[in-house]
Amino acid sequence: MRSIHSCILYRNFEQGEILETMAELMELCEQHSSAPEEKRDDFFGCCSGLVELAASYGFSGNLWHNYLTYLLVNHENAFSRASEIRGAIEGSINEIAKEDFRIFKELYDYDLKTLDSYFHTDLCEILSDYSNPGGDSKMYNTRIRDRIHTMSIALSQAKTVEEFMGDMVAFYKDYGVGKFGLHKAFRVAHDRDGQVVIEPITRILHTSLEDLVGYEIPKKKLIENTEAFVHGRKANNCLLYGDAGTGKSSSIKGILNRYYEDGLRIIEVYKHQFQDLNQVIAQIKNRNYRFIIYMDDLSFEEFETEYKYLKAVIEGGLEKKPDNILIYATSNRRHLVRERASDKLELADEDDLHSSDTVQEKLSLVYRFGVQIYFGKPNKKEFQNIVRVLAERYGVQMEEERLLLLANQWELSHGGLTGRTAQQFIDHILGTEQK
Repeated sequence: MRSIHSCILYRNFEQGEILETMAELMELCEQHSSAPEEKRDDFFGCCSGLVELAASYGFSGNLWHNYLTYLLVNHENAFSRASEIRGAIEGSINEIAKEDFRIFKELYDYDLKTLDSYFHTDLCEILSDYSNPGGDSKMYNTRIRDRIHTMSIALSQAKTVEEFMGDMVAFYKDYGVGKFGLHKAFRVAHDRDGQVVIEPITRILHTSLEDLVGYEIPKKKLIENTEAFVHGRKANNCLLYGDAGTGKSSSIKGILNRYYEDGLRIIEVYKHQFQDLNQVIAQIKNRNYRFIIYMDDLSFEEFETEYKYLKAVIEGGLEKKPDNILIYATSNRRHLVRERASDKLELADEDDLHSSDTVQEKLSLVYRFGVQIYFGKPNKKEFQNIVRVLAERYGVQMEEERLLLLANQWELSHGGLTGRTAQQFIDHILGTEQK
């Protein structure tokens, strides 16, 4: 078996300690008839690591193959990044990648039970057909876990290096590579050195646009703009504004779930993180995905000046805004920045000699959103229709007249006529009336 240190592209893996140690143990097994006593602890440590990985990611079956697949689908290098979304590429890098995959194919083909004989255990036999009692993943959603498991089986059954490489390229094309390939939503954080890190959000609600009852015109505008974006056409930054509880945030989540397979990803950024936006953009601008930087419930009080920084990031800096990035925001305020009556009536205080300039300064942020979509509260009839649809969707068994009566009573003390109120009412019914 050739050393994994001969790899050119696939090296320096995160969580690669098990690979390093197992490869060393396999080489020892080929060279010596009996295992050195001091290596037994390394072997047991690797087995423990594979079991812990299975618990965290929900893996089952051949844990060694799952682990190798986990490394390959997460490793970002010149070949995997070039293959993501676009698929097979041309050039000398293919020959380099093929040699790396030749080494990994040997790792897949290795009979792990050989180490059982070497160390006089039956652990590898168990790990080769591991049954995970829970099966849930703390790090991935079920869909991603299943993709890795399916890919693990395909790679282990590949007859040639060319077939192995073809399977990997197909995976990169269909799902991408690394955190951006395997996840759809992200948040901004900082590492120990204070550097900006884009972290995956592993648990998100699988909301669809169809879940939002009504609002067909606003949803159509949002879909048109997003479809243009994901298909490489010109598109605009988008502001969803209007009354609270009308489905603005749910629409953004629905858009993400609809176009995830087309390469759409979303990064949630809060107001206090605007200073990190340049570093966020620098990390994603050259990737083969389409990114929405999402700002929920965006608004500014008069004393808050972060909006000036946001304006420069959206539009106005010297560097051209990357074509694969848009900003989507939701707000209960159309103009985002709080205005005073004196701003428009020109009753400015003594320090403000140019009140019209003040107005333009505050409106200039919202003007940078080329698409502005209004979400208004439903009227009584529309609210009752939302209640009916949700009741049918969730299987509420209740006479319609009583259902609507209770809904009307509920909305009077729970936020008024909104889709959110209707959903909360149905949740209340499901939790009490039908227990």
